[in-house]
Amino acid sequence: MRKATLAALIVISAATARAQTMGDVLRSVESNNMELKALQKGNEAADLETRSENTLEALSVEYSPFFDKGVKGVASSEMVVSQGFDFPTLYGARKKEGRLQREARDTEYMAARRDVLLEAKNVCLDLIHMNKQKAVLEERRLNADRLLARFQEKYDGGEATALELNKVKMERMNLEAELAQARTDRATALQRLRALNGGLQIECTDTVYPPLPAGDDGEMYDRAVSSDLTVRAAKAAVRAAEQGVKVSRQGWIPKLEVGYRRNTEGPDAVHGFLVGGSIPLFANKNKVKSAKARHAEAQLQQAEAGIKAENDARALVEEMRLLRDAAKTFDVPLMRQTLALLDKAVSDGEMSVTDFYTEADYVYRNLLAYMAIERKYHGIVADLCKNDL
Repeated sequence: MRKATLAALIVISAATARAQTMGDVLRSVESNNMELKALQKGNEAADLETRSENTLEALSVEYSPFFDKGVKGVASSEMVVSQGFDFPTLYGARKKEGRLQREARDTEYMAARRDVLLEAKNVCLDLIHMNKQKAVLEERRLNADRLLARFQEKYDGGEATALELNKVKMERMNLEAELAQARTDRATALQRLRALNGGLQIECTDTVYPPLPAGDDGEMYDRAVSSDLTVRAAKAAVRAAEQGVKVSRQGWIPKLEVGYRRNTEGPDAVHGFLVGGSIPLFANKNKVKSAKARHAEAQLQQAEAGIKAENDARALVEEMRLLRDAAKTFDVPLMRQTLALLDKAVSDGEMSVTDFYTEADYVYRNLLAYMAIERKYHGIVADLCKNDL
C-alpha cells in the first residue's frame, strides 16, 4: 500500500513539474540561458577592470649597490621608494565615467535579456498554436473514427459502397499523417525552448493565449517607443562617451610622484624626500580626438536606435490593425455549427461522404486560417510589448 501511494505521488509530482505556464518558462529561461549568464560574467569582469584602472600606480622600490676598487663589499648604496599618482580631480572624473559605463552595460544586458525572453515567448506562442491545431486534428480524427465505424457497418449491411468506405479510410490515414507531423513540429519547438533554457528540459503547457494588454493602438505605440531598451542603452552609451571626453581633456594634467631616498657611503647614511612629476606633452595628443569621435559615434547610434524604434512600432501597430480586421471576417461559432450540421447530415444519409469531406475540409481550412491569424496577432502584440518582459 505504501509503495502504491509513493508511486502515485511520484507520478503526480512529475505531472506537476511538466505543467509549466508561459510565466514559469520565461522565469526559467532568464535563470538558465547561457547567453545571459555569459553577459553577466562579462559585465562583472568589465566592472572590475574599470575599477582597477582608477587605482594608485604600483609602489616603486629601487636599490642600487655601488662597488669601488679597494673597498671590500659595498662601497655605497642608494634606495628609493616612490609612489606615482594622478591629479586628484582625475580620479573623480574616471570614477564617474566608470559608473556611467556600468549603467550602459547594465542597460545593454536588459536589452539582451528582453530579446532572449521574447524569443522564448514566441516559442511558447508557437506551442499554444500547435496545441490548438492538434486539438482540431484530433477532433477530425475522432469524427473520422466515428464515420468509419458507421460506414463499415453500412458497408457490411450493403448500404454503403466500397468507394465511400475507402474515402473515410483515406481521410483517417491523412489525419494520422498530419498528427505525426504536428508531433514532429512540437518536438522541434521544445528543442528550441530547451536550448534557450540552457539545455534543461522544459515545456509550456498553456492552451490559451495570454490576455491582451490594455490600451488602444496609439497607447501601445507610445509605450513601445518610450520604453524601448535599445534606445535607453544608446542614451546611456552617449552619457558614458561624453564623460570620456571630459576625462581625456584632463590628460594634460601632470602626474605626480613622491617618495623616500636613502643614500649610504661607508658607515654614514643620508635620508631625503623625492618629489617629482611628468608632463604628458605628447601622450595625450590624440586621446581627446578619439574620445570626441566615440562620443559622435554614440550620438549617431542613439539617433538610429530612436528612428528604428519608431518605425518598427509604427509598422507593428499597422500590421496588428490589419490582422485584427482580418480576424473579424471569420465567424468561429458559425464554422463550428456548420461542422456539426455536416456531421449530422452525413450520418443521417442526407449527404454523401465525398460531399461531406469537401464541405468539411473547406470549413476546417478556414478554421486553421483563423488560428494562423490569431497566432500572428499575438506575436505582433508580444513584439510591441517586448520591453515589458
